[in-house]
Amino acid sequence: MKVAGLGQCSLDYIALVKSYPKEDTKEEALEFSIQGGGPAATALVALSRLKVKTTFLGRISDDNAGVEIKKGLKDAGVDVRGLKTKKGGKSQLAFITVNNRTGARTIFWQRPTVPPLAADEVEPSLIKKQDFLLLDGLMVEASLRAAEIAKKNKIPIMLDAGRVRPGMLKIAQMCDYIVCSEEFSKGISNTIKGTIKELAGYNPKAITITLGKLGSITWSEGKLFRQPAFKVRAVDTTGAGDVFHGSYIYGLLKGWHIRKTVEFASAFAALKCLRLGGRAGIPTLSETLSFIEESAPIIKKTR
Repeated sequence: MKVAGLGQCSLDYIALVKSYPKEDTKEEALEFSIQGGGPAATALVALSRLKVKTTFLGRISDDNAGVEIKKGLKDAGVDVRGLKTKKGGKSQLAFITVNNRTGARTIFWQRPTVPPLAADEVEPSLIKKQDFLLLDGLMVEASLRAAEIAKKNKIPIMLDAGRVRPGMLKIAQMCDYIVCSEEFSKGISNTIKGTIKELAGYNPKAITITLGKLGSITWSEGKLFRQPAFKVRAVDTTGAGDVFHGSYIYGLLKGWHIRKTVEFASAFAALKCLRLGGRAGIPTLSETLSFIEESAPIIKKTR
């Protein structure tokens, strides 16, 4: 199984604190961590943890953050031949504070100074032989080019839709699977059903809207179903959506039914939340399957 992902990558500085600090005060961190981040990049790290071969396409600079971003991906087993370096700029950075009581996070991020990946920098050879393509919609022209290549080679495409941005809906129209946040959904319609009706007009195979603690709602083949969230004592929700996308793709590649796929992705994302940062807590396949089996009676009661 082989998956390519195109989009955002960053270096995350994460601090676990007792509570979000008031302005003009100091707060001692209970724990501090530096990890790679970014939607598409972290989804690929999750897939690599699941023994899937992955390839990332994106942009960094030659600064310290860029060096660490690239190293983090390589150490995780991600092929970085499509990660282009533009010298003399700044790679994307993020500082994240995590509330120790709730696991909720607040993100401060700095946009990279280097330009996004251009359409002519998307190497067809890195996509043609893949089994799946993931796009996070943050580099529109490059994403559209990658989607065109995937379509010509009959490679299924997923869009990780975090929020409605210029060009995002154009990308969505080319995707077989649209997995979006509640924020994205609200940018389309005031209701979830309204969002699903709109996106279903693009003829995807499935649409999933993630709702945090409320789980998710999925539309497929004209039917809706809700997946409850797995209950865990969350340490940090950073990256939960990213690994949800990666493990969702894993289920699709395995040929699982959409219900089993979404259940697996939900459990996988929940386990990630047990540790600080978007990547440190990414579980293994066996850990996830055991967790689902142990949680099955509880989940059935909440359906």
